[in-house]
Amino acid sequence: MIDSHCHLDLDAFNDDRAQIIQQAISCGVSRIHIPGTEAYRWKELLSLAESAFIDISLGLHPYFLANYQVDSLNAQLQSLEGLLDSHTSQVFAVGECGLDAVIDVDFGLQTEIFKRHIQLASTFSKPLIVHARKSHHHIIQCLKQCRFEGGGIIHAFNGSAEVAEQYTQRGWKLGIGGTITYPRGQKTRQTLIKVGLEHLVLETDSPDMPLFGFQGRRNVPARLPQIASVLAETLSVSVQEVVETTSENYLSLAQ
Repeated sequence: MIDSHCHLDLDAFNDDRAQIIQQAISCGVSRIHIPGTEAYRWKELLSLAESAFIDISLGLHPYFLANYQVDSLNAQLQSLEGLLDSHTSQVFAVGECGLDAVIDVDFGLQTEIFKRHIQLASTFSKPLIVHARKSHHHIIQCLKQCRFEGGGIIHAFNGSAEVAEQYTQRGWKLGIGGTITYPRGQKTRQTLIKVGLEHLVLETDSPDMPLFGFQGRRNVPARLPQIASVLAETLSVSVQEVVETTSENYLSLAQ
C-alpha cells in the first residue's frame, strides 16, 4: 500500500527516520510520498528521492507563506521552476500547495502563489498536491481560471459528495487519512461511500493527523494499514481491494 502524503522530512523524524521507514515496510507500506512545504527543505527532499521507496513533490505550503516577503517568495518560485526543469524525473508532483481560509495568511497572497504552482504543474506536466481547508470553491475556481487540465490529490479530503464530484470529474483523487477512524468521521465516511474507491488514495499526513486512539502522539506511516481497514469496512470491500485500488489510483497520476 502507498502512503500518498507523509512529511517524513520534518524534524520530528530526525532521530529515527530510517527506523520509521523500516517499520512502514514491515507493515506492508510499499511506497511513501513526501510533499514539499518550504524551499529550504527541497534539497533534502531531492536527496531522499534517491530511494526507490520514496516519491517527492516540491512546493510551498500556504501555512508558511507569511514567513517570507513577496520578493523572497518570487525567488523561491523561480528556484522551484529551475528544480522542476533539472530534476523532472525525480519529482512526482508540484506541492504541497493550496488555499487555507482559516490560517492568518493573506488570502490574496495564497491565491497568487497557488496559481503559480498550477502554472508550473501545467508547464512540467505534473500532478498537484493540494491543501484545501474551507476553500474548495476557490480552488476549483483557480483550476478553471488557469485552465489546468492535469490531475492531482486533494489532501485530507473532508468535503461533501457534491464537492468531491467537482474534483473527480476532473480526474482528481481524494486523500483519505486518520480522520475517518474517529466516531465524528461518520459524515466523511458516508460521503466516501458515494464517491467510490476508484477516486481515493490513502495517506497518514505523518507526523500529524493521528488516528483515533493515538491522539497527542506522533503519527507514523506504519499506521496506514489501520486506515485501509476502516476504509474497507466503510465501503464493504476487502482490505486487499482497498490496497490495490488506492495504489493504482496513486500511480495513475504519474502516467
